[in-house]
Amino acid sequence: MSPFLRIGFSNFEIDPGLAYHEEVLNPYCAVYMKEAINTEKGQVYKQKKPTMYPPWSTTFDAHIHRGRIMHVMVKDRTAELKSEATVALDSLATRCKKENGKLEIWLELKPQGRLLMEARYYLEKSDAPGRTEGDPESEREREGLFALHHRRGAIKQAKVHVVKCHEFSATFFPQPTFCSVCKEFVWGLNKQGYQCRQCNAAIHKKCIDKVIAKCTGSAINSKETMIHKERFKIDMPHRFKVYNYKSPTFCEHCGTLLWGLAKQGLKCEECSMNIHHKCQNKVANLCGVNQKLMAEALAIIESKQQARSTKDPDIIGRDGPVSICQPGMLRSPSGLPSTATPANKDMLGVSWEGPADVCRRVTEKLTEEEPLYAVPKKDHQPKFTIEDFILHKMLGKGSFGKVFLAELKKNGQFFAVKALKKDVVLMDDDVECTMVERRVLSLAWENPFLTHLYCTFQTKENLFFVMEYLNGGDLMFHIQTCHKFDVHRATFYAAEIICGLQFLHSKGIVYRDLKLDNVLLDFEGHIKIADFGMCKENMQDDSRTSTFCGTPDYIAPEILLGQKYNSAVDWWSFGVLLYEMLIGQSPFHGRDEEELFQSMRTDNPVYPRWLTKDAKDILVKLFVREPEERLGVKGNIRMHNFFSSTDWKALEQRQIAPPFRPTITSPCDCSNFDKEFINEKPRLSCADRTLINSVDQTMFRNFSFVNPGMTHITAR
Repeated sequence: MSPFLRIGFSNFEIDPGLAYHEEVLNPYCAVYMKEAINTEKGQVYKQKKPTMYPPWSTTFDAHIHRGRIMHVMVKDRTAELKSEATVALDSLATRCKKENGKLEIWLELKPQGRLLMEARYYLEKSDAPGRTEGDPESEREREGLFALHHRRGAIKQAKVHVVKCHEFSATFFPQPTFCSVCKEFVWGLNKQGYQCRQCNAAIHKKCIDKVIAKCTGSAINSKETMIHKERFKIDMPHRFKVYNYKSPTFCEHCGTLLWGLAKQGLKCEECSMNIHHKCQNKVANLCGVNQKLMAEALAIIESKQQARSTKDPDIIGRDGPVSICQPGMLRSPSGLPSTATPANKDMLGVSWEGPADVCRRVTEKLTEEEPLYAVPKKDHQPKFTIEDFILHKMLGKGSFGKVFLAELKKNGQFFAVKALKKDVVLMDDDVECTMVERRVLSLAWENPFLTHLYCTFQTKENLFFVMEYLNGGDLMFHIQTCHKFDVHRATFYAAEIICGLQFLHSKGIVYRDLKLDNVLLDFEGHIKIADFGMCKENMQDDSRTSTFCGTPDYIAPEILLGQKYNSAVDWWSFGVLLYEMLIGQSPFHGRDEEELFQSMRTDNPVYPRWLTKDAKDILVKLFVREPEERLGVKGNIRMHNFFSSTDWKALEQRQIAPPFRPTITSPCDCSNFDKEFINEKPRLSCADRTLINSVDQTMFRNFSFVNPGMTHITAR
């Protein structure tokens, strides 16, 4: 028997009793596992495994050895140590055993604060002598060890905006910072602006399209010249000299304060630019150039050139040919550009001037060129607010926000309302992901195996999705009660999932987050795929993408290897999900994320002897590491022998009776959801007034809409 602890940290608090305490912004944990080593100088502790950074409310496993300690440090986003504590694992295990194997305590930290820690004690059984790999008893022990016991959150790589070789990502600035483009203060809380990963240039999010200087990277290539529009070649080096500043001054490159009492930085003798010493080799050769004004001038020149050079009109109106130069500008028959005014807008948020028939034809043309699943128009449809609903229960929550069981006051119908916090969406640079989720949900009405969306609306603080309430629970909830599904039940769920996945792929959408948690059951027992926040659009034909995202246990090898990928990643995830349904455990294992990813790149899953020949064959073909050779991409997955008894035509029409029907007593029954959420009070999180006032509301101007199906339902 090898004992281990499953540990999780869910909350961090500053001790309110202290007369003085330093605020910790966006705290996170670093966990060091250290072993006692005997040396000539006595016993010392040495770290042998990589440092862990467990996200809040997740768990990690720590094996219990004599002399092993866990060193926990709480840091903020500047990577500065704020508090720490050391815990002996054997002592923690002793306390767990006294509390029936589970312990929840506040761990006191020094010099300030405390951590809410939960620990569970487990015994990991090793194979007894004489047992073989295929022995049923040893397989039961292995299944008990790796059983699906907890939910796993998705991860996503920080979004990087590549502009003029800069690699900008949303950044939290721990001190007052000024934009290197417009020179104004980068205001707001959380991740207020962008900062280049290479040269550290700080800018407003709104100024990203005004950057004209090529990233200098480092001192090695800092003499590179900036080339703009092939006609502008600017190479105006600064003449920096060490300078003594008598008042607080900010660096005009990275935007932060010049520290020190004397010779704090450098000042250009020509344009008076002030910078840190460390930024000298990263500043572009733009002495005397105002990037903001120059970018605006270039944009005007370019738009005029486009207006004059366009010969083949896209649209023919009653008054002659009209072509679109750019949003907000039309080319009239005379060839002169007509600039938009804010007072004249169409439903797409684009402003136009000119004769009414021309505007109408332009709008029609733009509507035709929308995605295959254009969002329904808002004309003559009711508008909804959160006051139209009664929030009864909380069905789930995460860092994004919460999902509620809500009742529409007008007719007593129940819906699942997903509330996203605007500040979190902006902080994580996920505005586009949110808009993608809304577009995919609006498309879902065309398929019975995708969760349907009725409407979206917003307040100053939140974004709301009103979706159908699927009170059958998700597959993770059900598999935890029965350990694994029988072959008939797993085959039925797998077939309906295939129908939903193939529909998304036919629309050029890669799902990227298929897992047990995201497959829900309706009251009859049919499946519905949910949560489209990870989707990638416009992936038709040979398109590829490279964002690192997904839930760790389900991520395809090509994503882990940093390769460009396509819809083949969904078929790998489908293989993991099918393995879990049939066997009751994950196919790949590791003590931490690093070991898990290594296993997924190199190991082959273990297939129990009792698994049918067809089930093993389909799993082997889904776990092919070459995407082009993977089942689902190569060959027709519906024709595999595993689905030999499936009537696909009847299945697509939902005419096959589900093998399992959830126990549901009423339309508002929530017994198929985790009790930890249901027992919490259903209320929206309160946001800081200052923070909300700093949110750029124009980022969400096209979010709200009502699906035609909502009009039909509310009219009953």
